Amino acid sequence: MIHGMSTTQCRARVSVQRSAAEVNEEIRALWLRSGGTLSGEQRRAYQRLVLEWSAAAPDPADHTSTNAA
Repeated sequence: MIHGMSTTQCRARVSVQRSAAEVNEEIRALWLRSGGTLSGEQRRAYQRLVLEWSAAAPDPADHTSTNAA
């Protein structure tokens, strides 16, 4: 780990993409650990996680039905 960086920051730099469900689980854990109030560092971690989750989440347009009625 690079000095001064949190585990979350190091994970964000890993090239292996996690699923939206995995990232969502980390977001939930962050909120539980914080007791519902995020510190400045936790808020930055949350923002990174939300961006990662957004990138991993499937595009709703990809799930539209193409069947004709």
